[in-house]
Amino acid sequence: MVRSVLRAALAAGAAALVTLTVAAAPAASAAPGAPPGKPVTVMTRNLYLGADINRPVEAALAAQAAGGTPAQIVQALAVATDYSRAIVDHTDFPTRARLLAHEIAATRPDLVGLQEVALWRSGPLELDKVGVANATTVDYDFLQLLLDALAAEGAPYTPVVVGARADVESPSFSPTFANPRDVRLTMHDVVLRRADTSSIRVLDTGDEIYDQNLRVPVAGVVMDFARGYQWADVRMGSRTFRFVNTHLEAFSSDLALAQAVQVVTEATAPTGTTVFVCDCNSDPLLTSTKPIDHVPHLAPYAFITGAAPYGTGNPYPYTDQWLQWAPAEEGWTSGLSETVDDPTPAGFDHRIDMVFTHTASGAPLAVDRGAVTGTELADRDPATGLWPSDHGGVVLRLRGL
Repeated sequence: MVRSVLRAALAAGAAALVTLTVAAAPAASAAPGAPPGKPVTVMTRNLYLGADINRPVEAALAAQAAGGTPAQIVQALAVATDYSRAIVDHTDFPTRARLLAHEIAATRPDLVGLQEVALWRSGPLELDKVGVANATTVDYDFLQLLLDALAAEGAPYTPVVVGARADVESPSFSPTFANPRDVRLTMHDVVLRRADTSSIRVLDTGDEIYDQNLRVPVAGVVMDFARGYQWADVRMGSRTFRFVNTHLEAFSSDLALAQAVQVVTEATAPTGTTVFVCDCNSDPLLTSTKPIDHVPHLAPYAFITGAAPYGTGNPYPYTDQWLQWAPAEEGWTSGLSETVDDPTPAGFDHRIDMVFTHTASGAPLAVDRGAVTGTELADRDPATGLWPSDHGGVVLRLRGL
């Protein structure tokens, strides 16, 4: 029953299949023998919002599907929210921010694409305003905590694009009605640049919300889990390129594919180089299809890289730059348990965090350094056993811009 409600929500927000017919774009040729120029080091890093955001929605939908009264549906939503919010405290972003900052300071990327940059807020319980995002007391500001941790590491970074995404609020209380409050989560994607160098100059920026997003009706309120993409035009030395960052939909590959089509066709620089980082939520080795979907898990990745059948007609096929550096199995980045205190790194068993490039000539860039970060036992916090995130980061140094 829950799946049928979610399937209906998806049908309202996206077509059953994305039509992969886009106009072809002219390709420019790189000058033969062009010098490799200054390298750029880029990173993609999912910070992990701190708990399973699906739990409260699924609890409310289950109560709704079982014929619960409005009060029962709201209670299911609130109790599940309280449980999830306690996990956010357990996963302790102030501690994880220090681990993440250490990673970034050690690898010194010029540009970082961050996903799941959460802002957790709370306010008085307002049962007459379910779903109204108006709580203002800041509990955890992931961006500020990370920036402060980076400064403490002696590795200052500056946000150049901060994109607000889903902004959802829910009542929250325990099964015994203890700890009543409203809990608000605002998601962001962020592009950071190194602040301790004058060689990186940001020329222009942009940020867009996707046309097709997950929208779920809960307790008479439609919760909009908006996602989007952002870009920065950057000059390094004598070369300019575009840096794109996004986080595609996790719940539905149909929606993730629609979003991949939009970001590729709208954000790619047609006559220059585009470096595109993402948590793509698309495993290139996973051929199965979710029950609510019509395309397999690999479809968004296949579109981005121009692989048939989903990439047919893509005017800007991208190179998966990790594969220019190492085999896929050396690049696993996902995914640990919800509490990110796993005793071993065995949960890192697939790859969905990517660094792609598209050049005017269609040729890949050279990679002379690469690493997955945050996936070794030594990366955990020794006192709590927490990992930096449920994802690993990917860092690549690229030449040939």
